[in-house]
Amino acid sequence: MQKEEILHIFPDFMRPRWEKVAEQADRLQEIRLRVGQPVTVLMENKEKFLSERGELTDEISYAGCSDEKELEAILAHICHYSIYAYADEIRQGFMTIRGGHRIGLSGQVILEDGERIRNIKYIRYLNIRIAHEVRGVSDKALPFLYSRGEVLNTLIISPPGCGKTTMLRDLVRNISSGSIYGKGRNVGLVDERSEIAGSYLGIPQNDIGLRTDVMDACPKREGMMMLIRSMAPEVLAVDELGNAEDVEAMHRAIQCGCKMLATIHSFSLEEVGCKTYMKKVLEERLFDRYLLLGKKNNRCIITGIYDRERKLCSNLQESCC
Repeated sequence: MQKEEILHIFPDFMRPRWEKVAEQADRLQEIRLRVGQPVTVLMENKEKFLSERGELTDEISYAGCSDEKELEAILAHICHYSIYAYADEIRQGFMTIRGGHRIGLSGQVILEDGERIRNIKYIRYLNIRIAHEVRGVSDKALPFLYSRGEVLNTLIISPPGCGKTTMLRDLVRNISSGSIYGKGRNVGLVDERSEIAGSYLGIPQNDIGLRTDVMDACPKREGMMMLIRSMAPEVLAVDELGNAEDVEAMHRAIQCGCKMLATIHSFSLEEVGCKTYMKKVLEERLFDRYLLLGKKNNRCIITGIYDRERKLCSNLQESCC
């Protein structure tokens, strides 16, 4: 990643302060800006503070604080000085920018009819999440996720922060482009939060393979059915199964002949089974493989791969990012 990519997040007059941060772009994970609070920078899971002069420090007493004008200037710059043109993205609480980086937004919510979010005003909190595309993290798992050249229905199980989205993205890339384990397949990707493909103006900023079609910023349930009707995918990929509606749509997709790649937040297979909406999935053995992620020595690893009977196929213990 080039440091210019990070600097271009900020208006010209702010860039000198961010020079030293941008020089460490490959280590950078998050930049958090909150009105009246110190600027924090997350690098390799370690929190740093940014001084007014652009120095990174561990001492909060040296930290510079954000103000309203600073956040308003950054937001205007990100929106190309036409905030109204980005009203749909702002309403969702995040925006994806060039390079696949994601800007989380928080402020005062304006409701329509007392329920639906119409807009967010007085945006006083920004979370700039830096995208890091890691190719090859799924290579070691790949041989366990095919049978006679066919992709197996696979559920990635991971606690927060253990690389599930990175793993899913790389699996999509490998399955779409093809490998020694199977020919390239048409993959339909429902990228509800624009995190997997990292699409900017409809164009993926991340490598998701040669044969992948993306339904960006679309709810999983609707996106799966739309892709089946319009793009005839052989494999469907979705991130974060979170409710019964997601599972119902996934079930219908499998009945339509699609293979599934999906992720879920959990610490173990047993915990997945405790989720009400997942009990039927396990009982009916919809997934042929369960790929578990975790952490060891502060690195994300594959902790195990299980078959549809929930028996261990491999305890790779391989670093995955």
